[in-house]
Amino acid sequence: MPPENIVPASQVMGILNVTPDSFSDGGHFFSRDAALKQAHQMAAEGADIIDIGGESTRPCAEPASVEEELDRVIPVLEKIRAELPIPISVDTSKAQVMREAIAAGADMINDVMALRGEGSLAAVAASNKVQVCLMHLQGEPRTMQLNPHYDDVVNEIKAFLQARVQVCLEAGIASSRLLIDPGFGFGKTVEHNLQLMKQLQVFIELGYPVLVGVSRKSLIGQVLNKPVTERLYGSLALAVLAVSKGVAVIRTHDVAATVETLKMTHAVLQQTDNL
Repeated sequence: MPPENIVPASQVMGILNVTPDSFSDGGHFFSRDAALKQAHQMAAEGADIIDIGGESTRPCAEPASVEEELDRVIPVLEKIRAELPIPISVDTSKAQVMREAIAAGADMINDVMALRGEGSLAAVAASNKVQVCLMHLQGEPRTMQLNPHYDDVVNEIKAFLQARVQVCLEAGIASSRLLIDPGFGFGKTVEHNLQLMKQLQVFIELGYPVLVGVSRKSLIGQVLNKPVTERLYGSLALAVLAVSKGVAVIRTHDVAATVETLKMTHAVLQQTDNL
């Protein structure tokens, strides 16, 4: 453990959507050459992890077949693994994609369904080293924003994540391989998201690294009245808040800006009061 006055630096996860229809950058990195170039760019900008996604999980998005997702993800994963010494995450909820991604060298599975899909738990449990991020999602991606409701959003999501962690532990997945994500924007209203951000310490206290993905999300658009192309400042503000509460990983489209912002934040947080 580090000394009490040293705050571990948060990691930056760069988003690489190899999809035609993601909410922010759909189509920008759909070609394999464009995706590989973007991966090199994010690595140069200081990304600690690259998260490859082959299926959009925005509201109302059309689902991709297993074959489509594999064709989008695996060749890009293999090229990045061959050319860059950087940990790679794959954002998927499909067991077959998980298995093939792990076989191709993925270091992490980032699952918005928290391994609830058929065969997903077994696919991850079969590997003895790949990490997995368990995210909370109310409903399913296509309909999650129609009418999200909670009696107590923070405690309900906390209970869900605790339950999914327990399922993983019982399946033989070591606790050291687990991360948790409260799932900002996935089946939540603006008020739900703001409450989650305000009370992030509840999730930190569960004892697992917490990943937060708020980059360019509609929460920011609705609070600031900004289109998706003008949400950088709001994204950075939320990243600073999250890190100040102890979040381990910030998932972002804007790597360079986030890396510099978090370096500055960390420089302050690691200071001791008795100099």
